[in-house]
Amino acid sequence: MTDYQKSALNRVKRGNIRATYDVEKINSILDAGFIGYVSYIFQGKAISLPMAYGRKGQEIYLHGSRANRMLTSLLDAKEMSMTVMHLDALVLARSGLHHSVNYRSASLFGTVEELTEPAEKEAALFCFMEHMMKGRWDGIRPMHAEELERTLVVKFTIETASAKIRDVGVADEPEDYNL
Repeated sequence: MTDYQKSALNRVKRGNIRATYDVEKINSILDAGFIGYVSYIFQGKAISLPMAYGRKGQEIYLHGSRANRMLTSLLDAKEMSMTVMHLDALVLARSGLHHSVNYRSASLFGTVEELTEPAEKEAALFCFMEHMMKGRWDGIRPMHAEELERTLVVKFTIETASAKIRDVGVADEPEDYNL
């Protein structure tokens, strides 16, 4: 697959000239960072929280305590969305109305499942650590079985996504250029 199919869920409506559905471009946005904003519903209320992640292919790995209400809510819902954004530059115009930012953002949608097998969980945590800091896994002590048991590991499979990228300069009004 080279592009995610456009749908009502992932279609960029506002600023669609900046939209891309290209899998490789979206993955490059994901690989450039390791913090995403995960959205979920808890007791009927929408919540969005920053969360560190690891990516391998079309899978995102998250982990936390077994009592983590975000992760348990995601598992109950069996689906989630996540946004990753990088602020690349401030775009300062002659008018406040035309100030902007250059950015890369990706919105991801898909299904969620818990990893329960110790080997699967450890592989996901390795991916998470390597995504955050390449080579770090080899510098830390092995995980104790009790630590692995106490850790909830979630696999988010990206089913569809879109991205918006702004990487241009100022769009001042013609009469403002003399200011």
